[in-house]
Amino acid sequence: MATIKKQYPFDVIESKWQRLWDENNTFHAWNPNEEKVPQHPFWKRHINESALPPKYYVLDMFPYPSGAGLHVGHPEGYTATDILARYHRAKGYNVLHPMGWDAFGLPAEQYAIKTGQHPRITTEANVNNFRRQIKSLGFSYDWKREVNTTDPHYFKWTQWIFLKIYNSWFNPQTRKAEPITTLTYPPELKTEEEKRAYRDSKRLAYVAEAPVNWCPKLGTVLANEEVVDGKSEVGGFPVIRKPMRQWMLRITAYADRLIKDLDIIDWSHSLKEMQRNWIGRSEGAEVHFTADTPEKQRITVFTTRPDTLFGATYMVLAPEHKLVDQIIPRSWPEGIPAKWKGADEALSKEGYPTPSEAIAAYRAYTASKSDLERTELSKIKTGVFTGAYAINPVNGKRIPIWIADYVLATYGTGAIMAVPAHDTRDFEFAKKFELPIIPVVQPPDNSDPYGFVDDGISINSEFLTGKTTPEAKKAITDWLQEHQCGHRTINFKLRDWLFSRQRYWGEPFPIIWKDGHHESLSEDILPLIPPEMTDYKPTESGEPPLARAKEWTHLPDGSIRETNTMPQWAGSCWYYLRYLDAQNSTAFCSKEAEQYWMGTQPKATSTGVDLYVGGTEHAVLHLLYARFWHKILFDLGEVSSPEPFHKLVNQGLILGEDSQKMSKSRGNVVNPDDVLKEYGADAFRLYEMFMGPLEMVKPWNTKGVEGVYRFLGRVWRLFIAEDSLTELEQNLTLDVSQAPKLVEALKLSPDFQNVDATPAQLKAIHTVIKKVTEDLDGLRFNTAISALMVFINEAINWDVKPASVFLDFLKLLQPLAPHIAEELGEKLIHFMGLEYPGSIAYLPWPQYDQSHLVEDTFEYPIQVNGKLRDKIVLPLDATKEQIQAAALSSEKITPLLVGKTIKKVIIVPKKIVNIAIG
Repeated sequence: MATIKKQYPFDVIESKWQRLWDENNTFHAWNPNEEKVPQHPFWKRHINESALPPKYYVLDMFPYPSGAGLHVGHPEGYTATDILARYHRAKGYNVLHPMGWDAFGLPAEQYAIKTGQHPRITTEANVNNFRRQIKSLGFSYDWKREVNTTDPHYFKWTQWIFLKIYNSWFNPQTRKAEPITTLTYPPELKTEEEKRAYRDSKRLAYVAEAPVNWCPKLGTVLANEEVVDGKSEVGGFPVIRKPMRQWMLRITAYADRLIKDLDIIDWSHSLKEMQRNWIGRSEGAEVHFTADTPEKQRITVFTTRPDTLFGATYMVLAPEHKLVDQIIPRSWPEGIPAKWKGADEALSKEGYPTPSEAIAAYRAYTASKSDLERTELSKIKTGVFTGAYAINPVNGKRIPIWIADYVLATYGTGAIMAVPAHDTRDFEFAKKFELPIIPVVQPPDNSDPYGFVDDGISINSEFLTGKTTPEAKKAITDWLQEHQCGHRTINFKLRDWLFSRQRYWGEPFPIIWKDGHHESLSEDILPLIPPEMTDYKPTESGEPPLARAKEWTHLPDGSIRETNTMPQWAGSCWYYLRYLDAQNSTAFCSKEAEQYWMGTQPKATSTGVDLYVGGTEHAVLHLLYARFWHKILFDLGEVSSPEPFHKLVNQGLILGEDSQKMSKSRGNVVNPDDVLKEYGADAFRLYEMFMGPLEMVKPWNTKGVEGVYRFLGRVWRLFIAEDSLTELEQNLTLDVSQAPKLVEALKLSPDFQNVDATPAQLKAIHTVIKKVTEDLDGLRFNTAISALMVFINEAINWDVKPASVFLDFLKLLQPLAPHIAEELGEKLIHFMGLEYPGSIAYLPWPQYDQSHLVEDTFEYPIQVNGKLRDKIVLPLDATKEQIQAAALSSEKITPLLVGKTIKKVIIVPKKIVNIAIG
């Protein structure tokens, strides 16, 4: 990075103010009932108020502290939230602006496996580096509220919340979570064993066998998002589908509320749609087919188009469906084509001798595919016939049962009825395997029905024929219910949350197993701390690393601790609540703090976090999981707001200088430490916001930092006396160590005076106050900076600079470039003879006066024979006679009239004067 002439001593100024902010806890957010500190700048501002002022809770998605540290893209959102935090403090709010670390997870564990170093040591080093980098940017975080998900004082409460979930059930009558003790047992359950089984089946946290993404090399289950092209995102190792015993959270019980309550929060339409689509609410019917086997097994499918039942020509089960092994015959039925038996380039060219062999081969083939790969619309359709048939309940016809990877065991019932005439995937599958295709819906325009997927008129459907699609749906569903072959229902694409991992570096479950049953630990013994271990390697069998710690897992009474750990999502589901009362050792947060900060107090302008800013990569899962936990806590009376995040904004990605996403492999990562060394934190902050709108994707350009850096240099030279600056530069060449004292001794320019501002000066400052205020309210940070630049370009030419005007300017600059604003503000306030409040961050935000923005003069261009010759400024209410007199007597116009005849003077009020001469 090329070195340019230093515009101002930012290194001295920034280190000074960061130290003072730290020492004085300048940006501490005050909780209800917390003891006042009269000398703190917050209380100097609010000391006469009987209660805390209204709250403003602005939150960043807290980072995972990797070993690579921050790159210049990471602080974009942090800069935006810091500007808004500072702005709202100045507006009189009690601002909560916290920071913490999402520090459990697979990367630290993998590093520990490679190096033999405990993941806590790696994590602490990474956290320290991240904290250093973030503090160097001057963000106004309340560091007394710092949290770390790996801290036992923190994960004690993660485990406590899990126990609340475990010991609750979802009451379908009240549509709320309730303590498991309120559960009513069916009268036929007599024994304690039966009641336990029933109770465990209703818990919001339960154990189930589930097909999961298993990575043998990493030795852990991976979420779908952690699998890319059939390989682990970390390490690129093969991933297979495997049924395993897992802890699950019953998020599906909240699916309706998770959709409905999107209407009460201020999120973008696109973000809400992403959540709605992920939850995937569908109204339809469950239909019961019967396997044509001696056992007559019931096969239930969910469909949104029960009106197409007469067009179902085959069924498809997920390869993992539990009924597959129960219905397959020992041999193939007569006359089956080879392609039905698995004759495929990917499986067997000839087909398999028996159904069981074909199914086993196909299961092995699909095991390495992710759900996303299996359901991709463009992929080639594959599958094998099970050898079994089912009976269509509406017409008694016998249809073949297949398995295919485009049906998932985790979606719906894991089985579908295939209507190839009216479903694209079914049509492609049927064409490939030469299965019947029967159209049952005629388009309204009588066009070709094959491939038609919308509403129309039923055809080839016996008693439904001639009915419109809505009429047919109602009629067939009524028929199914009457004949006990199905019923109306609502289905969701959302699956229950797979909540366990086979890792060491995660929160241990506060669960023990006795005689094959799980039980919760007492809340009194939390936190449950993982044992010290030296071997974090996974096991090929799938047994978690914690299972190696026999002394820890096997308790004296014969019970065994749960050896799975929670996923990284656990700690991030509720961290915004711990910030409210981070030092509380008796509760995850006090009732008073929660009610104040989450907005149920009378003064609150919104409930929940007022503004949450983070990347789009968390637009669905983190937000969905946090909303789910929050609603459980709301139902149980632990929190008072129904939603955690009132307003949410996703910042755009900052790309490398090559317009590619920043990554080590591309070599395009820019370290903010390098930028700060050259230009300082204020210039870095300004450039991050000046690049363009917050939500846009933008390429980084280090040269661009120079522009805002020079702007700050102009601000500095406008305020500081020229001879004082010269003296500073000369003295620094003699002794650099004296820089702090020398900067402290700098004097303001003699142009600054304690005088009233002129109308033009008042117009300039009130214009920029109005513009910056409106832009910060609208998160238009780039145009707010432009407005400040315009003001300085004008004000730098004023011979006399009223101190009060420039104090207002510094108040506007402070949220964006806080260090230089604090330094100049301190000098200016002392010059004005006022008491310095400890930080200008708490000085009241300036209010614009519309009267100063009203134009009372107009600059008239004066043309002579159509050519512009002069401009004159006149009162807006000047009469035509006054305008003409002033124009004709103008110093530049008078000489042009000598010896000439004035033929005509044309005056257009508030526009122009044109003099015709001859």
